[in-house]
Amino acid sequence: MQTMAPSSEVTITDQECHVVLDNGILRVTLMKPSGMISGISFNGLDNLMEVSNEESDRGYWSANWSDLNGSGHFDRMKGSNFRVIVENGEQAEISFSRNWDASLAGTAVIPLNIDWRIVMVRGVSGVYIYSIFAFPDDGPAFNLAEARAVFKLRKDMWVIAAISADENGGNHRVSRRFHYMAMADNRQRIMPMPEDRLPPRGRPLAYPEAVKLENPIDPALIGEVDDKYQYSCENEKNRVHGWICFDPPTGFWQITPSNEFRTGGPSKQDLTSHVGPTTLAVSQLNAPASCFGRRSPSSGQMFVSTHYAGEDLELKFTQGELWKKVFGPVFIYVNSNDFGADPLYLWEDAKSKMLAEKESWPYDFPESVDFQKREQRGCLRGRLLVKDRFLDNVEIAPQGAHVGLALPGLPGSWQRESKGYQFWTRTRSEGRFAISEVREGEYGLYAWVPGVLGDFKLDQTVTITPGSCVNVGEIVLEPPRSGPTLWEIGIPDRSAAEFFIPEPNPVYVNKLYSGHPDRFRQYGLWERYVELYPDADLVYTVGESDYAKDWFYAHVTRKADDGYKSTTWQIKFTLGRCRRLEDGESYKLRIALAAAKNAELQWQVRVNDPDASPAHFTTGLIGGDNSIARHGIHGLYWLFQVDVQREWLVMNGDNTIYLTQAAASSPFQGLMYDYLRLEAPCKSPFL
Repeated sequence: MQTMAPSSEVTITDQECHVVLDNGILRVTLMKPSGMISGISFNGLDNLMEVSNEESDRGYWSANWSDLNGSGHFDRMKGSNFRVIVENGEQAEISFSRNWDASLAGTAVIPLNIDWRIVMVRGVSGVYIYSIFAFPDDGPAFNLAEARAVFKLRKDMWVIAAISADENGGNHRVSRRFHYMAMADNRQRIMPMPEDRLPPRGRPLAYPEAVKLENPIDPALIGEVDDKYQYSCENEKNRVHGWICFDPPTGFWQITPSNEFRTGGPSKQDLTSHVGPTTLAVSQLNAPASCFGRRSPSSGQMFVSTHYAGEDLELKFTQGELWKKVFGPVFIYVNSNDFGADPLYLWEDAKSKMLAEKESWPYDFPESVDFQKREQRGCLRGRLLVKDRFLDNVEIAPQGAHVGLALPGLPGSWQRESKGYQFWTRTRSEGRFAISEVREGEYGLYAWVPGVLGDFKLDQTVTITPGSCVNVGEIVLEPPRSGPTLWEIGIPDRSAAEFFIPEPNPVYVNKLYSGHPDRFRQYGLWERYVELYPDADLVYTVGESDYAKDWFYAHVTRKADDGYKSTTWQIKFTLGRCRRLEDGESYKLRIALAAAKNAELQWQVRVNDPDASPAHFTTGLIGGDNSIARHGIHGLYWLFQVDVQREWLVMNGDNTIYLTQAAASSPFQGLMYDYLRLEAPCKSPFL
């Protein structure tokens, strides 16, 4: 899109308090030695960043962390040392670093050694950023919840009076800078202005991030809900997102060419771009609501995050631990259009650029020895098969299954892993897979298949060395199974998307998701449960009910006069006569959960006896993913197995399973089911 003269070289101008990178296409100004980005000039705009903010509140790295006594801290990570790493006309790389020492104990400074790099290349319309985090030798134990790079863009607005016969001023045209957000072909729209989220224009809802727009500047947005969590995205799909300015046509995009440094694997969800309040930074600082400058359109890269997972994904460091990790590089891409051209083509161009950046990974230009180049990496290949002996008892080669490398652990541990690197792919035809450009190291090989219960973990560790290509041959996932299926509810795909998702309350609508496949992203769907079941809880009858219509997507609490109370769902089913069970034989109830938030699932089989105590099974209090409030359809995956004794059941008669979500102190406590299945003893003939 944007071109430059071949003779234009990359220059570094070292000023007293700033350093400027310039390649003739764009100019990036950074504070020195902190490394904060105070300005990006491009396409005739003197600064794409929010000029009404302080210089240190425009582009920066930040972290949320806590010490072992539970005290939380926010650190906007400022460098204390500045270095020029490369300056040769073709490329410039500069470093802003900071080392931790014992004198910083008791402050908000995170106990990590940090080296933040920014790279500009000749002829490239953008810059690359990456950072190396290392735990210091004398660092104290602590927990890291979030680390990210944040960019706050221009929101400035001016109103131009139109020619009109109206003596009072006539109509007005509102012009804005970055006001259109895009993150997918079907997830892009004009966004509200930051001021729209503040009283009296906006009214806060059940939590600060959700606001109803009652009198927005753009009348087309009246009555809508704005909530940054409505624009979350899974890691494997979160490759490009950003903003478009229509006048002059300009795009600002964050491109992630590789997910290897992200936490939690491909299904982990996280924030992308959103309108303020910018919780990525502001909420932790307790900034006053009137700080409009801090509430700009924001684009951020979450490198470490507990969103949709809870503290299971915190990085927990112990004193003396050896750890270092490279986050990035990610590419900050800017593009432009000629006046009169369709500005939305900027999104199409950003997608094309993303594909080109993926093909270029791993980059050959980063100068840090900690970033492994192509020749320092290896690959892995093999073939995945699935064998369920109670179905066809044949090996099936799944297409589209997930296969990945992560730090060695137990089956499924990859989704709670945050300190190492992860490399994932999807199986092709005949179940074949190949993972390229893997950093050298020791890995566990994991797999899971949509439509198949459970996880695969290769027994031995996989060792990747530079230039190697490990062939693991055929690996076979044998899903957990004790006997034939008597009945099942749902699809084992780690999501509650196939269950009943209600229409939103007309009072709380985001028009983007009206008729959208992601209908679960509407605000307040949890409240619809009580409207659908005002007097009694959900009852599902096997053989009659349809889980797409009769199984609510989330098992939530019920609002009562004095707070909230637990809810109990029923599954009714009929069993035929059964032979006498041998010792050790039992029925199996398998319950897969797609999400849980401070929930406790209790399970009982009783005939017309829902109050029987104690429960036959309980999960205990589990989960912190907050997917119900954050418009997700899944968080972390949980799989439970319940041995169902013969004497608990009525043979040749009717039975009822009672599923109680016992924890009930807020509207957001609850869980989402992925899949439920009752299995007969493997030798049991049914009549």
